[in-house]
Amino acid sequence: MRLSRPSRPSRLLRPLIALLLAACSAGGDVTRPVPTLFVPAAQPAHRLVVMLPGRGDSLDSLARTGVAQMIQQQWPDADVLLTGLTLPFYRQGLATERLRGEVLVPARAGRYRQVWLAGISLGGLGALMYDRAHPGEIDGMLLISPYLGDEPLYREIHAAGGLAHWQPGPVQPLAPETYQRELWRFIQHWSDDPARARSVWVAYGDRERFRDRIELLATQLPPGHVFELPGHHNWTLWRPAMRTLLEHASPDEGRRP
Repeated sequence: MRLSRPSRPSRLLRPLIALLLAACSAGGDVTRPVPTLFVPAAQPAHRLVVMLPGRGDSLDSLARTGVAQMIQQQWPDADVLLTGLTLPFYRQGLATERLRGEVLVPARAGRYRQVWLAGISLGGLGALMYDRAHPGEIDGMLLISPYLGDEPLYREIHAAGGLAHWQPGPVQPLAPETYQRELWRFIQHWSDDPARARSVWVAYGDRERFRDRIELLATQLPPGHVFELPGHHNWTLWRPAMRTLLEHASPDEGRRP
């Protein structure tokens, strides 16, 4: 039986949809340290991969995906550190500094030749914002369906003729109203920093809502660093996307020897 469509669904259902989306977001107690799960390599580890979850994942759900084992199948010399850097930490406004102080600085402690960030959706944004705040600390980034901001700013950049012609205006302190513009200013300057661009690999789905912004990011990356796969914004896409990135990402293109 097919039900008829309500006459005004968007206005009536929008508050309920927003509430459901908020309820589906992974929580987290920002008064406690960022939760982590360390998965050691089966052989001596020369690099560390730190995994940042998407908006709907917690540390526990991220562990259940098997992504750590997937990373180590392709990169057997990598220790993996899963994190629970969930949405409440970003809302606190200190996600980047807490990731650095509570996770990355203690984890690396001189043990690794390379440290990589891998992020899905919101975690992809987190990886980019970390690299913006602390240039040179991360050797490579694996970004899967990264969230890159809202449509109005994308339309502004597109109307200007792309990132090469866009004028972002004066630099502003990071705030909820400014971080997207400052993120795109950072990405824009990759054209002047080939080493940074060579250290980034991206995969996304051909049916994602935000693919236009990811395709804009792709214009800043070298050939062979961006992969469009069939799928939507979920783990059905993200598992093969991770495998694709791990197969193609070259540690030799990272920033440290």
